[in-house]
Amino acid sequence: MSGPVPLGDQASVPSRIATVSLHTSPLDQPGTGDAGGLNVYVVEVARRMAERNVAVDVFTRATSPELPPVVELAPGVNVRHVPAGPYGHLDKNALADHLCPFIFGMLRAEAQGDPGHYDLVHGHYWLSGRAGVVAARRWGVPMVQSMHTMARVKNAALAAGDAPEPEARVRGEDQLVRQADRLIANTDDEARQLTGFYGARSEQISTIPPGVDLETFTPGPRSEALRRIGLPHDTELLLFVGRVQRLKAPDVLIRAAAELLERDPSLRSRLVVGIVGGLSGEGRREPGLLADLARSLGVADVVRMEPPQNRRRLADYYRAATVTVVPSYSESFGLVAVESQACGTPVLAARVGGLTTAVSAGVSGVLVEGHDPGHYAAELDRMINEPAWRAKLAGAAPGHAATLGWSRTVDELLDAYRDALAPAPAPCGLRMAACR
Repeated sequence: MSGPVPLGDQASVPSRIATVSLHTSPLDQPGTGDAGGLNVYVVEVARRMAERNVAVDVFTRATSPELPPVVELAPGVNVRHVPAGPYGHLDKNALADHLCPFIFGMLRAEAQGDPGHYDLVHGHYWLSGRAGVVAARRWGVPMVQSMHTMARVKNAALAAGDAPEPEARVRGEDQLVRQADRLIANTDDEARQLTGFYGARSEQISTIPPGVDLETFTPGPRSEALRRIGLPHDTELLLFVGRVQRLKAPDVLIRAAAELLERDPSLRSRLVVGIVGGLSGEGRREPGLLADLARSLGVADVVRMEPPQNRRRLADYYRAATVTVVPSYSESFGLVAVESQACGTPVLAARVGGLTTAVSAGVSGVLVEGHDPGHYAAELDRMINEPAWRAKLAGAAPGHAATLGWSRTVDELLDAYRDALAPAPAPCGLRMAACR
């Protein structure tokens, strides 16, 4: 670990944080199963906290008996695998039945250290929050919660055929909002959802945008990136990156591509729809859904399904793309959109949730109302056939992404942690008595 924390009173900064990511490990590849932007967030924040002399232990469920109890992710960052329920993949909704052994595992780990081993607990997602609250109360430390997604918000914007989030999750999130000392919202929109859907108090919420790795995701020559991912130099690559599930709406891109080819059949020889990601959620139960859709629309020949990629390889996909398409029904932030812009590629996204922050509409990308494939096709047509306009968006994209670096995120998280650690002010009567 290097260097002191640069801001404020060192005594008010936690020296060790218990981060809870119960349902998905920071060691998992983003884009597979339940791993996504939350995993990236936990890893990037933990690394940068450790660089500022704030140690982080990340508690996650052990999915295999072969996993070591503790893995060092980076100097000052340990991932602790806690046995809870049967090994292997479990549906997120089933994990609520295995919270007790997970909590006991957290308490055992803390008991092995000195008294006051952890100064603060930060939960990610509602399941982690439920476990984190119990541990925080047992240790007498503040509880900070990031929801990332919320049941009532998702249920208000379900994709066709998508199952609603269970009532148990809704109740659990209600309880978390009442119990957490501090709530972290990714965007102003999420902060409004916390107050509007869950009755959170505005003074309880810190709005802190996630960041992007500005060292890995950088602009570069598009022709070279196309060559590195095995595509001809004249390819028009329409890129989707993320977990393959109805909520993320990759089908909207495929339908839009079909409409685009109806408008201009000459595009077929150079059009590629790239779907980069793994099956997730209900997508596991519908593994052939996108391929069947592409065949039924007559565009199977232009759809290229790719597994999740490591970050450096993913940066080449962004650089190679004409446009990155993010048509999600719900997004708490939209990290893919920011990564794409950091690589100099404009974004076409749904005007939902955190995407209104992640994309600067009309400057670094385009936001579309709703999920009508025809509307997306019209914007894709313009991206391809108006190169000067696309180039203007592409030129502004890295500048917008640069305002969302991880250093800013960690600075503001440390401020939120200070607020959570600060002693509560005494009631007015006690303060007056103390002054006499």
